[in-house]
This record gives sequence, C-alpha cells and structure tokens, in this order.
Amino acid sequence: MTDDIQELIDRLPALGDAVLVTLEMTLGGALLAIVIAVVLGFGSRTQSLWVRGPSRVIVEFFRGTSLVVQLFWLFYVLPVFGFKMEALAVAIVALGLNYGAYASEVVRGSIASVPQGQWEAATALNMTWFHKVRRVIFPQAWALMIPMLANLLIQLVKGSALAYYITLQDVNFWTVELRRATADTFFSYTAGLIVYFIIAYLLTWGMNILEERAKRRLGRGTRPTLRETFSLKPPTNPRLANTQMPAGGGAA
Repeated sequence: MTDDIQELIDRLPALGDAVLVTLEMTLGGALLAIVIAVVLGFGSRTQSLWVRGPSRVIVEFFRGTSLVVQLFWLFYVLPVFGFKMEALAVAIVALGLNYGAYASEVVRGSIASVPQGQWEAATALNMTWFHKVRRVIFPQAWALMIPMLANLLIQLVKGSALAYYITLQDVNFWTVELRRATADTFFSYTAGLIVYFIIAYLLTWGMNILEERAKRRLGRGTRPTLRETFSLKPPTNPRLANTQMPAGGGAA
C-alpha cells in the first residue's frame, strides 16, 4: 500500500493535466449543449411544422443513439468524408449533441411551465417575441431548468470518461495508467472514483449557487449561508421558517 501511495503522489502532476482535459470536455460540452437545448427546445414549441419537425427528429435521433457510437462516428467515420477534428473537439461536439438533445426537453418543459398569463401580459405590453422571451419568459423558465440541468451536467461529467476510447488522456486514462503502474485495481479505481466525485461535487455546488441567484432575481430566493451552500441542501427561507401554523391547523 505504501508503494501505491507513493506512485499516486508521483502521478499527481499527470492528474492535474487529466482533470484539465476532463473539465475542458465538460465545460465545452455543457456550453454547446445549452445552446443546442435552447434552439431545439424553442423549435419544438413552434407552430411551424417546418421548424418543429426537424427539431423533433434531431432530438429523438441523438437521444436514441449511443454516445459511444456518436463518439466513434465523429472520430473515425467523419474523416472518411474529408472532415477531421481533434479528439478534444470530437468529445465536445459529441457530448454537446447528445446531452443537448436531452436538455432540450428540459427547456421545452420549463418554457411550457411558465403561466400563459405571462405571455399574454408581455403581448399586452406590445413586446416583440424576442423581447418577451428574453425579459419575461426565459428568466422564469431558467430558474425551473437549473435543477434538471444540474443532473444532466453530472451525467455529462461521467459521460466524458468515454473519451478515453478516442485517445484523450482524461481522468479515466489517468486511472487506467495508475492501475497498470500499481497492479492494484481496487486502489486505482477508488482513486478515480474520488476524483470524479470531487469534480461532480464542485459542479453541483456551482449549479446550486446559480439556481439561488436565478431565484433571487425573481424575488423567490434568499442568500444561502455557507453551511447551506456546502451541504447542498435548499437554503432556508427565514420568512417561512418563522411562520407557525395557527392553532387548529389554520381553519377559520
């Protein structure tokens, strides 16, 4: 065990590079995914069949095919047609397309959850479609999206481990190399699990902060305490916490 720990310490610089590659894939894929999700989410809600039809086909195609096959197709098949991308770009595009298709359903459902009265009020104020979406509809839907998008972001982090198969030296690659060096499967893959957990935990923490900021902009949230932030629990609303139920369960 002492030799394994020493090997782990010796490989910490390589771990830093591996974490950087994983974060590049994660953040790049997440940014592409959110753009695709917004476009396809709104496209799936339009009245025009020429927009709604292709949007639904794209969503169902990328949701219904394997991420591994998508990675291999972009990396090995696309160059046959004369278009070759670097492995990191392939990973970002594949992750963005795959998880963007899932996230588009989150966007579509969240937009549909905004009360119809908000659309009508914005129309009564003579707002353009783009203006009413940007200033009225999307801020409300965004606060609803974040918890579900946070789950997809964690799934994206774990999905990035598949990039090992297209030669990217990410955390999964580092874990495999550690196992080869130590010949200790339990120690090596436990170390890999811990690294992925830390990355996922930090991203979840960031998404919780983002959700709270979105709710505060709508007047629905309160600033979380440091303990609440790191516990990943919803912040307590003091106005609700100090409210006591009247005697008799509040019956008049």
